[in-house]
Amino acid sequence: MLQKLVIRNFAIIDNLVLNPCDELTTVTGETGAGKSIILGALSLILGDRADTSAIINKDEKTVIEGYFDVSGNAAFRSAVVTEGLDDEPQCIVRREIAVSGKSRAFINDTPVTLQTLNKLTSMLVDLQQQFGHLALEEDAFQINTIDAIADTTTDAAGYKTLYNKWRDTERLLLTKKEEYARQQQAADYRQYLLDELTQAAFSHNEIEQAEQQLKEMAHAEKIRATLQALSIGLSEGEQPMVNELRRLIQQLQHISDVFPSSAEVLERLQSAWAELKDIAGEVEVLQDKVTIDDELMAQLQQRADLGNKLLKKHAVTDTAGLLQLQEDLEQSMNSSKDLEAEIASLEQRLDKLYNDVTKAASRLSSARHKVIPGFEQEATRLLGLVGMPNARLSVAITNTHPGPYGTDNIAFLIDANKSGSAQPLHKAASGGEMSRILLCIKSLVAKALHIPTLVFDEVDTGISGEAARQVGFLLRSLSGHHQVICITHQPQVAARGKSHFYVYKDAGKGDGRISTKVKLLLPDERIHAIARMIGGEQPSELAIANAKELMND
Repeated sequence: MLQKLVIRNFAIIDNLVLNPCDELTTVTGETGAGKSIILGALSLILGDRADTSAIINKDEKTVIEGYFDVSGNAAFRSAVVTEGLDDEPQCIVRREIAVSGKSRAFINDTPVTLQTLNKLTSMLVDLQQQFGHLALEEDAFQINTIDAIADTTTDAAGYKTLYNKWRDTERLLLTKKEEYARQQQAADYRQYLLDELTQAAFSHNEIEQAEQQLKEMAHAEKIRATLQALSIGLSEGEQPMVNELRRLIQQLQHISDVFPSSAEVLERLQSAWAELKDIAGEVEVLQDKVTIDDELMAQLQQRADLGNKLLKKHAVTDTAGLLQLQEDLEQSMNSSKDLEAEIASLEQRLDKLYNDVTKAASRLSSARHKVIPGFEQEATRLLGLVGMPNARLSVAITNTHPGPYGTDNIAFLIDANKSGSAQPLHKAASGGEMSRILLCIKSLVAKALHIPTLVFDEVDTGISGEAARQVGFLLRSLSGHHQVICITHQPQVAARGKSHFYVYKDAGKGDGRISTKVKLLLPDERIHAIARMIGGEQPSELAIANAKELMND
């Protein structure tokens, strides 16, 4: 609920404070005094674009603040927390426009974007200005209206959740199918590469080992000769190194008893002899390994050639690279099979969701059809009361593919003159009529509307007398469920307000500057203000009596 609206340095308004009541607040005043400017300021804190031409004093910034009681607005407070803002029982919405034209918005003193401002404040205020009736042309408004009448708002929200799941699954399935198609385009080639590597059947490090063996066989004679010479030098020559070192050890042992200092040298020589003897044995083993096997060489050469061919083909450097590629290809082929199974599962889920969506849509449609005749009848009755006695509102509902709001297309039609030909509202109704149509509709769905504050402007354009009186009653009825603020030109409407603000121009201190001011009228002042609306600036006693009668109506 709007508790206070503060406007500073905006248009011809400076330091204005408006404190509406919690029921119906009516706003009247002189033509051109600035009543609509107040709504313009309010629209700024609801997220409209700023206009620097509205700044009075070019040396100061413009500030508009709205103070809202949100202590009982659980949905709004939850949304505030979701946006990472402070949750307070009183919400302060502020908009600042600098001289440079830069605009900033704040909620509870925290800067927010215009998108966030608009999103959150739409849960606080419904502002119907001169062209606010354009909502009547929107499919969502018309469907939501019927859902509110049918008390299916919760069912509609459940349907929309199902619908979103269905569409999300549909989009995911399409993505997976596109991915699968891309995989299949290259699947044959990947399978060919995998078969080639599988048939090659290389073991770990095989190519490198084959090439090393081929090198050894190519130099077998040289290797064998070198090993043989080494073997002879170590243990088979005229003076083999092993035997010679053994003889020296024995000589040193003869003096070790009398020359203890030689013990360390003796121990090292014995270690060297054992190592040399072991080396001689290893050389003999190596000689046995050196062979020339033409058949084995041919096999190794074949494996090395195949390996090098594949290394070059796949731009890898070793056997490990080929084996990793083979593993990757296997995983890719398995992934394709997994994707195929996932697609099949998604198709089953999509079919089930579609069935659920169509069933939920059918239940919604049935409930909507039931309430439409009563809605048409009651809306037509209210239109007659507000000055449109020949108008008939009807609802056209047609079936379509599942959408965000079900399988129904809903359009509000009007036959304004009993012509027997109903047309869409925007084609058959004037701006003033559209405002009254919207008022009638909102009065029928008042309990279902969760917006705390409703603001009306131009709702009584083109009417007077009994029609204006009925508009006042409808607004007063709405105020039983919402805070309602109405800028009005009709005394019958102004008299219905629980509080009454008067907007007027003030010449100030004679410096030539005109400003807009607002005054909360006392009971006697209200009577005279309404009498002036009836009989002009100098109302007669009859006008005053009429004003009193309206106040007591």
